[in-house]
Amino acid sequence: MSEDYMYARDGTEDSHNNPANKNKTGKWKACRFILGNECCERLAYYGMSTNLVNYLQIRLNQGNVIASNNVTNWSGTCYITPLIGAFLADAYFGRYWIIAIFSIVYCVGMTLLTMTASVEGLNPSCDENGCDQTKSQVVVCFLALYLIALGTGGIKPCVSSFGADQFDANDEAERKKKSSFFNWFYLSINVGALVASSALVWIQMNVGWGWGFGIPAVAMFIAVGSFFSGSRLYRFQKPGGSPITRIFQVLVASKRKSHVNVPHDRTLLYETTDAESNIKGSCKLEHSKTLRFFDKAAIEVEGDHVQGLISPWKLCTVTQVEELKSIIRLLLVWASGIIFSTVYSQMSTMFVLQGNTMDQHMGPNFKIPSASLSLFDTLSVIFWTPVYDRIIVQIARKYTGHERGFTQLQRMGIGLVLSTIAMIVAGILEVIRLNYVRRHNYYDLEYIPMSIFWQVPQYFIVGCA
Repeated sequence: MSEDYMYARDGTEDSHNNPANKNKTGKWKACRFILGNECCERLAYYGMSTNLVNYLQIRLNQGNVIASNNVTNWSGTCYITPLIGAFLADAYFGRYWIIAIFSIVYCVGMTLLTMTASVEGLNPSCDENGCDQTKSQVVVCFLALYLIALGTGGIKPCVSSFGADQFDANDEAERKKKSSFFNWFYLSINVGALVASSALVWIQMNVGWGWGFGIPAVAMFIAVGSFFSGSRLYRFQKPGGSPITRIFQVLVASKRKSHVNVPHDRTLLYETTDAESNIKGSCKLEHSKTLRFFDKAAIEVEGDHVQGLISPWKLCTVTQVEELKSIIRLLLVWASGIIFSTVYSQMSTMFVLQGNTMDQHMGPNFKIPSASLSLFDTLSVIFWTPVYDRIIVQIARKYTGHERGFTQLQRMGIGLVLSTIAMIVAGILEVIRLNYVRRHNYYDLEYIPMSIFWQVPQYFIVGCA
């Protein structure tokens, strides 16, 4: 067997810092541990977040508005902290160690949250009249929540990329398997979410919050164990330097050379002579004609060299410049995602609070917790994914001529339209619910005689979106 075939050609290494042997590392034998980690971590995350607004209301005596704001602020933090994890992984530690370190922080947070719901002194004292909590108990509870938010910051941005690192992009056979990995990765997320939104929410509302948070905590410990179990099989990509630093280098260099004219011949712009990019793990990017001001950062002038070496704050490569241009072009797309995130966050706040006032019975003896209806979002995703792939793409391809039926941008646009429709449906239901209360004078009823399953369409449309 030739050496070229034996070792991965994407620069990855094994656990002993040697070139990764393709027969002994990576691929599915490593990815099963990553998928197990993701499934259990998502079960832990959704297991404590799906019904969090009810916990804050019931155990911490917070009103609808305060509880919803606290959940939204916490959820927003969970999506901001990945910037920290991604920066540290790319610049210094690599994905493996960031996942490992932040997973331990995550476990500490889950353990502490379980203790606030079950250990005497940390959990509020409750009776038939409600719960009484002290300021210190509230502080410990929110400390646990934000430790979890910090823990997610190391896992969210790294685990899918770390899974992709297990397949050599320069090997055609492995490249095809990488696409399959992302399908299984997304399935593992939905399996975890499905169990959390059904079984765990029911346990929280009917058995107790200690068990309801304890099981997700155990799931998180299993996730960590699964991740570490595959360590000797993983392929590791070396940190390639901070993209944030590279972006600021381009901004500073282009500002310094604002008086310099950009040449029409792109070959006059600076780029390394090597076949590979000087950014580890990345390939060179072709020059584009847009946002030409930033091309000034790649123009060589006197003073760019300091003691025979190139100063990256004065002269940047074309690839660096194109990296910044790509981010700028994505800003509007990113901004549109704020709209969908706003809609998606309603499932764990407004939808749950709306469902709390409705008839939750399934038959004479069983009540479905309002937060459990989020399982229809998960079921919708599971339903629409094969329908889209097998049916909608085939039909759309005939009209658009695109290989995947729709472009990524078109798919996002359709998703935003559907998310808008979901909120219109939810708004109509809320108007009907309030009119129903006024018409029958049901202000003093804890639950109005209106089935909670009228909420299913809004959850299902969000899943489709």
